[in-house]
Amino acid sequence: MAAFSVFANANRPLTRGEVEGLTNVWRARGLIPVLVAVASAFAAWALLLPVVPTNVIDDGQPTSLAGLSTGVFMLATVITQVFTPRALRTLGYRRVIAVSSLLLGVPALGYMLGMDPAPLLTVSAIRGVGFGALSVAEAAIVAELVPLRLLGSATGIFGLVVGLAQMLALPAGLALVDVVGYRPVYAIAGAIGLVSLVASFAVPVIPQPAPDSETAQGVHVPMWHLVLVPALALMFITTAYGAITNFLPVSMRELDPARGAALGGVMLSVLNFAAMLSRYAAGKIMDRRGYPGSVLIPFQIVAALGVLLMAAILALKLPVWVMFIAALLYGAGFGAAQNEALTMMFYRLPRHKTSEASAVWNIAFDGGTGLGSTFYGMLITTMAFAPMFGIAGGVITIGLVVTLLDRRLGKHRVVEVNNLSARLKSVQAPRRYPRDER
Repeated sequence: MAAFSVFANANRPLTRGEVEGLTNVWRARGLIPVLVAVASAFAAWALLLPVVPTNVIDDGQPTSLAGLSTGVFMLATVITQVFTPRALRTLGYRRVIAVSSLLLGVPALGYMLGMDPAPLLTVSAIRGVGFGALSVAEAAIVAELVPLRLLGSATGIFGLVVGLAQMLALPAGLALVDVVGYRPVYAIAGAIGLVSLVASFAVPVIPQPAPDSETAQGVHVPMWHLVLVPALALMFITTAYGAITNFLPVSMRELDPARGAALGGVMLSVLNFAAMLSRYAAGKIMDRRGYPGSVLIPFQIVAALGVLLMAAILALKLPVWVMFIAALLYGAGFGAAQNEALTMMFYRLPRHKTSEASAVWNIAFDGGTGLGSTFYGMLITTMAFAPMFGIAGGVITIGLVVTLLDRRLGKHRVVEVNNLSARLKSVQAPRRYPRDER
């Protein structure tokens, strides 16, 4: 009966008064179904992320096709993310989440047709479309379900769910292949994706906000002015993520030829665990301080130090256990930067552009990861792993410089109508100071 009431209650449109009256983020109507959809979507993606390329190679296909299968998936993801905000305005969150869940889940069965280029790349592209739309819709709807004073906690919880899904699903895919084979794993991934479809029916109807009249008539600020700095800060950090996920396990063979690759997988789990916790912590800090971005610069420094430490470990042949510290450092910076960048975009853009903020954030994340994988993959053909990681750490410092330069100007790069900054000013009570008793 409780489950039925949740689905029935979802048809009642969510009101701003209902949202603003919340004092506990977990009581937000529709948040639990959204988190279930988030977990299933990212688990379905992460489960097959290492499985499909491995299946391609085991099937006797060239390694270039294995990489292309992931590349086509990510390309379709990023292209879809560009158009998702318009789809959300036209179709609404529930329909977009439902359709994209189908596109991510059911086509996974198509991998059973074989690893020939045509079916492989077609299925990867279709699933990329589903994942791209889901990632934008699910990040954007979180900002609609909770009051702005709890936005940091909500985005932090979102990060926890994403991180936990990836931590469980990434190693589970190949482990399941060893037990049951490739085809059953594709069926499992399809079923996990359909969980998101079921959860979408419990997502409440979100009325589309009309642009504020003052914003429409009197404030004309190019969107890229408002989101460029947080997008660049995120993108420069995720380029290093592309390098680390692709080459850290292989590079650690230089430290331990027998166990290096396996230990590299452990380091990736450590990295994602640190990112999950720091992303949640950054959200809590934002809620306490009332504005985002306060810890972005310190965590950019931490992320850069983590990657530079990786380079030093490989160059100096330091003990393997030191890589644990490097993974923790980069993971902490990586996770906090994700949350800070997303909330800064919500903070700077008008309220009715929530979906655009989510799209830009996802494009910066996925685009940076893809660029890093490609760029550092080209570099590794001409240099060793240590200098490559050194360059990756240096690239993060470019984002740090951009953020430092924007620290003063960025305070004014806010649409002062109907956005997070303006709304917080309107709801926060004025401070009372004791009268002078003299």
